[in-house]
Amino acid sequence: MPALSAANNYVSSPPLLRYHTSSSSRNTNLLPLLRPSSSSFPSLSKSISLKPKTLETTIAPPKYSAEDGISLATPSPAHSNLNLKARLAHGETLYGLFLLTFSPTLAEIAGLAGYDFVVVDMEHGYGGISDALPCLHALAAASTAAVLRIPESSPTWAKKALDLGPQGIMFPMIDSPKLAKKAVSYCRFPPNGVRGSAHPVVRASKYGMNEGYLERYEEELLIMCQVETEEGAKRAGEIAAVEGVDCVQMGPLDLSGSLGYLWDPGHKKVREVVGEVEKAVLGGGGKGACLAGFAMPHDGPEQLRRRGYRMVSGAVDVGLFRSAAAEDVRRFRTSTSSDDATAAAANNEEDIDEDDKYWSE
Repeated sequence: MPALSAANNYVSSPPLLRYHTSSSSRNTNLLPLLRPSSSSFPSLSKSISLKPKTLETTIAPPKYSAEDGISLATPSPAHSNLNLKARLAHGETLYGLFLLTFSPTLAEIAGLAGYDFVVVDMEHGYGGISDALPCLHALAAASTAAVLRIPESSPTWAKKALDLGPQGIMFPMIDSPKLAKKAVSYCRFPPNGVRGSAHPVVRASKYGMNEGYLERYEEELLIMCQVETEEGAKRAGEIAAVEGVDCVQMGPLDLSGSLGYLWDPGHKKVREVVGEVEKAVLGGGGKGACLAGFAMPHDGPEQLRRRGYRMVSGAVDVGLFRSAAAEDVRRFRTSTSSDDATAAAANNEEDIDEDDKYWSE
């Protein structure tokens, strides 16, 4: 797959069109926009015809010096030049974060911190399509890939998610090759699928300004299918072999619940089933599909990487904040108790000194 520049990556926000500043040229240039006519809008069967070079833009990550007092992870050279699918094809192992708060600020911080991708989670997060869009804007500003996890595997949810232009889409509860094939069909326009089309006016095609969108969208979009039930685990190899499935994403919590161990995802039985899924996907049954997973307390991101996972999600934004907040409070309470104990000891010493002084007199 050819390298894709940030300029051609459809997840990036479209550049601004600049007009001349003189009053005469400004009025002339804006007239077609102020007075729409039938020639002002192209047919919905075609994208707006503009020269690609006039739209190219490069979004470079911010640079900090040691004087700024900010230490951020440095993205690999491929980070700003290739999309997720291309990076996986080049053999990279990618590290990401799940975003449940739908906070654009946290999304941007995650990107600037160096995560390779962020999963905006519409399955367990509170937000929907309109909440996800600002997060995609923030991630694009930080040159970081977005993956949208939809609440259910349906053509309607897939269509609305894909129109936003994420680099990847994640389908939950894929238990069979049949469901995997349906998921792929939801991502493709006819005749290859059933995805509804508004490509000349949606963000995925830069609102019609990306002339090559229809030619490239299939090869650029990363399709992820979640295996998170006992039935899905049994058929993981078949699911991974479905044409168009790029990643099999493990769902450890739902899988443990399906096996009867919701309260114990690290149970031996759950580990055995996870191992069987890994073997099925990595042992040739997947025919090129990558394995993706979410780190757990008993199974950290380093362990997943060593076992061959190519996309590793190490944390959830809510969990990171919860842990940081709890630790911050703990440190304060501990230091307060320590200070009180120190002060009490000091007061006691003073009392003893006064008593000694009294009796010595």
